[in-house]
Parts: sequence; C-alpha cells; structure tokens
Amino acid sequence: MKPQRHPFLDHPRPLAVAHRGGSLEAEENTMEAFARAVALGYTHVETDVHATRDGVAVIHHDATLMRMTGDPRAIADLDWADLARVRTHGGAAIPRVDAFLAQFPHLRVTFELKCDRVAEALAEVIRRAGALSRICVGSFAPARTAAIRAALGPDLCWSPAQSGVLALWLAGWGLPIRTPDFGLVQVPPAHNGIPVVTPRLIRAAARRGIDVQVWTVNDEAEMERLLDLGVGAIMTDRPTLLREVLIRRGQWPAGA
Repeated sequence: MKPQRHPFLDHPRPLAVAHRGGSLEAEENTMEAFARAVALGYTHVETDVHATRDGVAVIHHDATLMRMTGDPRAIADLDWADLARVRTHGGAAIPRVDAFLAQFPHLRVTFELKCDRVAEALAEVIRRAGALSRICVGSFAPARTAAIRAALGPDLCWSPAQSGVLALWLAGWGLPIRTPDFGLVQVPPAHNGIPVVTPRLIRAAARRGIDVQVWTVNDEAEMERLLDLGVGAIMTDRPTLLREVLIRRGQWPAGA
C-alpha cells in the first residue's frame, strides 16, 4: 500500500529546495539566506540543527563555530546566551529554530539533525510552533531520526538513512524487499562511484508513492539530467540557477 501523501510533499513537483538556504549565493544557514530564497520564490529549504548546552535548538551545520565565525568553540559547550553574541564572518547571527519558524511561517523545511541531543529540543520547538505539517526530518544517524519520530508521532515526514535508501534501491532491481513507510528519500546522485539515482530507483519509488529528492546539485547539466529522469526535488546551493533551469523548462510554479 502506498503511504498517504504528507502535506510537506503535497506540492507541484519537481520541488526546488534551497540547500542551507542557498550556500553559494548567501551565507549558509542564516536568516538572510533563507529570506533570499523566499524572495526568489522558494517554498522549501534544507537546513541543519544542533542543540546548545542548555537545550536550545539552533541552525548551524558544523559542530563547532570555527568555519563560519572563526570561533573554535563547540555549540554543545555553549549556552544560548553565549551563542547569541556570536556573529558569522558576514555579521549574521546564529538563528534559533523557533525564531526561524516564526519568521517564515509558510516555508517548508527539511531539518537534518546534526547531534544526538537535538531531537528532543527540535521536537519541542516544532510542537510549540504547530509546524508539523511543514517539516521533514532526516539524519545520517538513524537513532536521531527514530528519537524525533518517537517524540512527534506518525504524522512526521521523514527521510531514512542509508539502510532505507538501500532497501528502495534493491527493490528497484526486483528483489522482494519491503521498504519502510517513509514518504521520501533524500539521496546523492551517486555514492562511492555507484549511481544511486537511476531509472530503476525512480520507478520503484513511484510505485510506492515515494518522492526522490536529490542533493546537492549545483551543475546545470546535472540538474537537467535529473529532471529528465523525473526526480521529485533537487536541493541546490545555487537557487538562482535552479530557478532559471525550471523556468526554462516550464516547471517553475506559477506565481512564484
């Protein structure tokens, strides 16, 4: 039986997703980057979440602040009051997830859980914001996804880790593999030189009502190839380029 389509996925496809807000066109994972993506007409973004020492869910990719701010400290070692004073190289603050969801109340968001402690904090923010219908979660660590699914229940949209993707990939070869009840997979075009996004995978996913979302695609020719295959979404660091490609193909949402 095909899984019921989640509101997060109930939009014209292919979806355009601004990866970290569009990290090659703005400072990644900042309010400014997300605002720019929204101004371009994006309805979906991908971002990363950590938890501070005192349990505040914040948007940042790395465990430490070094790459983005020059500060070597780890987010897990800081209380929010400390982190609130930190600025990126471009002068932006590290966003709190609750402030982000409030500032962009119609934006659909994929959160990648980047540490074990963030599942509880993120679940509480999503619950308080009433944002469950516009959220998707995933992680390379299956235990993190399992923890937030347990906290938020069966209505949470989620993407599996490698084992779930492998199950779908093998099903594409006709093997009698039972895939878990997820609504989408978020995958790279290839892994260790082995193509992941193939016509077989797309067909196997379509039979099960599963969207195939591909990251992180910054090359125009690769965008075209994947769209020709029929992927459900492309995540990109170059949101302006992907928008141009979709407009040229007549696949950019009307009015966006």
